[in-house]
Amino acid sequence: MEALAREKRMTAELPPPALIVPFVLLLGLIAMGPLFFPKVWHSFYPAISLVLGVSVAGYYLGILHDAHRVVHAMSEYVSFIALLTALFFAAGGIFIKVNAKGTAVENVIFLLIGGILANFIGTTGASMLLIHPYIRLNKGHIRPYHIVFFIFVVSNVGGCLKPIGDPPLFLGFLKGVPFFWTFHSLFFHWLVAMTLILAVFYVIDKRDEKTREWAISFPERFEILGARNFVWLAVTNVSVFLDPNLFEWVPSIDYHGSKISFLREAIMFGAAAAAYRTANREALEGNEFSFEPIREVAWLFIGIFLTMIPALQWVSHYAGLRGDILTVHAFYWGTGILSSILDNAPTYLNFLAAGLGKAGLSIESIADVRKFAAGAPMGASESTTTYLIAISVASVFFGAMSYIGNGPNFMVKSIAQHMGIHMPSFLGYVGRYSLPVLLPILTIVWAVFFLR
Repeated sequence: MEALAREKRMTAELPPPALIVPFVLLLGLIAMGPLFFPKVWHSFYPAISLVLGVSVAGYYLGILHDAHRVVHAMSEYVSFIALLTALFFAAGGIFIKVNAKGTAVENVIFLLIGGILANFIGTTGASMLLIHPYIRLNKGHIRPYHIVFFIFVVSNVGGCLKPIGDPPLFLGFLKGVPFFWTFHSLFFHWLVAMTLILAVFYVIDKRDEKTREWAISFPERFEILGARNFVWLAVTNVSVFLDPNLFEWVPSIDYHGSKISFLREAIMFGAAAAAYRTANREALEGNEFSFEPIREVAWLFIGIFLTMIPALQWVSHYAGLRGDILTVHAFYWGTGILSSILDNAPTYLNFLAAGLGKAGLSIESIADVRKFAAGAPMGASESTTTYLIAISVASVFFGAMSYIGNGPNFMVKSIAQHMGIHMPSFLGYVGRYSLPVLLPILTIVWAVFFLR
């Protein structure tokens, strides 16, 4: 009776399920708009995203009198867009000249290097830095699948070995997961996934290679223009660690007990402005630099961050309520599926909180999180480490399942389209690539590492 009363009390505090409709509608429009009414969508998507986001925010502010969640969502959005903006402008001013045919072998090597690099400058930084030379490497024979596999490897799966590699892992680090835990615990998952994805890509690209006509337009050397922008990339990556929840000396805004960061974001926006103002003009022209990709991401994700507030609240509620009966398989697939359609960073945090709750620990305690990562007992034959691995792997890997699963996905798509590549629609990406190619690989990862 006490448990039932607790469940009713917790459910009563939730927003009405109908408030999830704007989020579902926005996802539907992102999927269908470019396919069925492209001119209307491209003209009005900023207004559509903003109206849907404001409608949810307005309900929380005016009806539920819950400003905390809106402020928290907006602070996360500002941090998110600040990082993307800084990396976009810094990497956009670096022009890498590559003189090669873009054979299947060279493409595999390029993607592998990009996946490794993602662990040092983040999936967003690696994506922004390498997408232009990757497209030029395949100039004259670029196909949509080239970009899709770039998203799979460089924008997502490659960056799971270090906390800075992907946003969910960095959030885990801020909560208390040791810095080198990801490398020690996720290396073989990374190795299996990367090997399988690159093997499938090689088979597809090798078959396509026979029909290509090579187009080489650069001198026979490797050259970098705008190398000074690496300084701004470094500034951006260092500033990531200026989190007031990690270091008390970092200034912040105190909002009802929560610390809202602003110094880090100010540095990132400053780095973006400086990177653009001091950029090599030839490098910008070579990259066909345009504001449109970051503009599209900024407008769409403000709607996504606001409309997904009730969706995440319901997910968190259910995970916390049913954590005692959720197995490691449920954590893997639950985190994965929701990371495919929600931003994978907050999904990671919700399931991390649920896993900690299942072990009788708290996400608000760094000591508890470290204990969870170290391997506290969880049932007869499992430890908390297995749950954390499942959450981490699923949030990073499944972030590649759709354009909105991870921040750089949509930006890479937008850049490719701006450069004249006909990218698949939201549903085309999922139906032609994610479900038939990536999902079986992620199922193999689950079977190898989690199925006992």
